[in-house]
Amino acid sequence: MRNQIVTRIFVTEQLLIDMRRDVFQAIADPTRREIIQMVAHERLHLNAIADQFSISRPAISKHIKILWECGLLDIQQQGRERYCKAKVEPLTEVSDWVEQFRAIWEQKFDALDDYLKKIQKKK
Repeated sequence: MRNQIVTRIFVTEQLLIDMRRDVFQAIADPTRREIIQMVAHERLHLNAIADQFSISRPAISKHIKILWECGLLDIQQQGRERYCKAKVEPLTEVSDWVEQFRAIWEQKFDALDDYLKKIQKKK
């Protein structure tokens, strides 16, 4: 009985983590996007990241945890400090998704450009 309860708790906990591992959800928050941008340029320890924001350190830790769960951050312990480094590979999923809409918008802009050229020729 106890093993079943532990298993259910683990499975439920794992499902919640898996739900949060969506890259789109991770980048939906402006604070998380800013954290990614900061650590994309250089490896920073948690306090250096937290110092850049006016929200609490526990809130920053929560954002960092979500980014780590989504695979967008690598966290390495060095002595007493934990350093964060961006892992941008998962962002290719976002880039691929956006790319399909870029093609649509480029077609629309090309059509508008053709229309404007046609109007200018009539003048």
